[in-house]
Amino acid sequence: MTKINCLIIDDEELARDLVENYVLRLPHLQVVGKCANPIEAMQVLQSEKVDLLFLDIQMPELTGIEFLKTMQQRPLVIFTTAYKEHALEGYELDIVDYLLKPFRFERFLQAVNRAAKLLKRQNSTPVSINSLPERQAKEQQKKNYILVKSDFKVFRILHEDILYIESMKEYVAFHTKNGRTMSLGSLKKLQTELPTEQFIRIHKSYMVNMDYVSALEGNMLHLLEHRLPIGTSFKEDVLNRVF
Repeated sequence: MTKINCLIIDDEELARDLVENYVLRLPHLQVVGKCANPIEAMQVLQSEKVDLLFLDIQMPELTGIEFLKTMQQRPLVIFTTAYKEHALEGYELDIVDYLLKPFRFERFLQAVNRAAKLLKRQNSTPVSINSLPERQAKEQQKKNYILVKSDFKVFRILHEDILYIESMKEYVAFHTKNGRTMSLGSLKKLQTELPTEQFIRIHKSYMVNMDYVSALEGNMLHLLEHRLPIGTSFKEDVLNRVF
């Protein structure tokens, strides 16, 4: 089995030692560096091949989130932190998992297994550095869910459960089989986040999941028991892609 090279970044020595201890229990992982801050980590990243980062968030001078945002190319990342309020921002950065301190070995193992599966998938279709943006776009399309912040919670909504999305001024409403979830956002932004082979904009106020389209009646589209209007400027695209 190919070894997964791990880099541990945490300003607390005990926290670094704990993660190292967990890593050493797993024969397919190896530590290539332990750093007290992101500045030290930059030097390791330049000299070592790193597959997986165990990264603390709250650190002096440069936080883990700020550090990730500076990286054009980055390994897979598992956050290790005592602050759960950063969970949403972490997942928006496409991290593998979010371990809330103190975490047990069993929870650590779940996160590592998830990272190993992602690495195996990436390595099965090698992509050159020059095509990194294309690779990131493809990885984004492979996701089968979207994270939605609503009522001080983060909801993980599967693409297949979304019937349609409705624009309501500065909000969007995700209409699913189980009800409706409201969130700040726009259909324009969602068009770049949701898979284009599954979702289509049919109106300035509506985007639909094409899997649920059952019929076209004049300028109305049927989705199960719902009937939604088709905007004039969107009709040609709807006819070409859906029918």
